[in-house]
Amino acid sequence: MKKTLLILFLWLLFLGQAYASGKGLTLLKDRPAVPDFNLKDVDGNNYRFSDLKGKVVIVNFWATWCPPCRAEMPSMQRAWEQLREEGILMLAIDVGEDEDAIFEFTASYPVEFPILLDTESSVSESWEVKGLPTTFVIDQWGRKVYRAVGGREWDAPELLKKVRELKQVP
Repeated sequence: MKKTLLILFLWLLFLGQAYASGKGLTLLKDRPAVPDFNLKDVDGNNYRFSDLKGKVVIVNFWATWCPPCRAEMPSMQRAWEQLREEGILMLAIDVGEDEDAIFEFTASYPVEFPILLDTESSVSESWEVKGLPTTFVIDQWGRKVYRAVGGREWDAPELLKKVRELKQVP
């Protein structure tokens, strides 16, 4: 019961933030380094974040029960279709659910980018995720450059421009 109330509270809080936070990305001036992780995707493949150094990566924390998460997933797929040939990676990290929940979700919302499983929520905690969805854009040195709390249209030209500009920085 407590967990259900907490989830409902977080959902309501961040649903409001999703609409109030605007459509852009928040620049993180201190550019903190991201904690490493080793997670499996829904197919059982391992992903270690430190292996991705040298790449710009969009990391989205989400859950299937989260309405703003569900709403932004099609735009993330459209963004992925544009970015994958440019060497920019996208990862979706599902927080606290199992493969069955993901498979049920992707039957209605097919995505081609990797969906990783943070079943114990340890990665979302170490990355200091306060609500869902939360997305970080990571530079090639493994630092958080942008954060987005709440849903976004990830294929919006102004968002994609900011992501692509990170790849151009020497």
